[in-house]
Amino acid sequence: MPIRTELRHQGRVAVLWMDNPPVNAMSADLREALGRALDEALSEEGIRAIVLAGAGEFFCCGAEIREFNTPASLREPSLRELIGRIERADKPVVAAVHGAALGGGLELALGCHYRVALAGAKLGLPEVKLGILPGAGGTQRLPRAVGVVRALEMIVEGEPSSAARALADGLLDAVFDDGLAGRAAAYAFERADVPLGGRVLGARRASAPADPQAYDRALAQGRRRFRGCVAPEACVACVRQA
Repeated sequence: MPIRTELRHQGRVAVLWMDNPPVNAMSADLREALGRALDEALSEEGIRAIVLAGAGEFFCCGAEIREFNTPASLREPSLRELIGRIERADKPVVAAVHGAALGGGLELALGCHYRVALAGAKLGLPEVKLGILPGAGGTQRLPRAVGVVRALEMIVEGEPSSAARALADGLLDAVFDDGLAGRAAAYAFERADVPLGGRVLGARRASAPADPQAYDRALAQGRRRFRGCVAPEACVACVRQA
């Protein structure tokens, strides 16, 4: 099974391990299993909080490329739907990131109410390098987490952020040197009674950049770096809508 559940803190925190080697790609099977595990954890009265973690070397490195343009890519639930379920949850959901959270993996983490990581983790939206754009809300939630200027840099250039930089930017809430699963579970348990309204990125509005030329600069940078490609233009246009 691509999802396995571990209970922590006297069974009060459910740690949902994504286990789809080698990079925990968000395949149709993983999405289905994650949806079921989320529903079970949210419906169980004894569980106070949920942690999403990745087995193996990574949290999640995005979509399953082998399923692109196949029926599997359209199977429900979509990643967008899963993120919506997390944002609507009445229990805190904490993303525990190690290794890397890239593309859809970072978008999944952005849907969580809190994000913590191991030092050394990388977080990014590299889709522009493939000639596409983040497709599960990353262009909308990232500007609300880190501000428009930093989000434009990450999305239009496609370079990942270090855990230390992500913490400074506000993308992460905490960084740990070791013991990620246990520390994330404790972090989640401590926030079990904290109202979640202000933690839902999808419900926020991003503040306009202080310099209105930020969009033009990002577009010029994207055009220089990815000459002849339309993806940077699409990325900037989407971030404007945040």
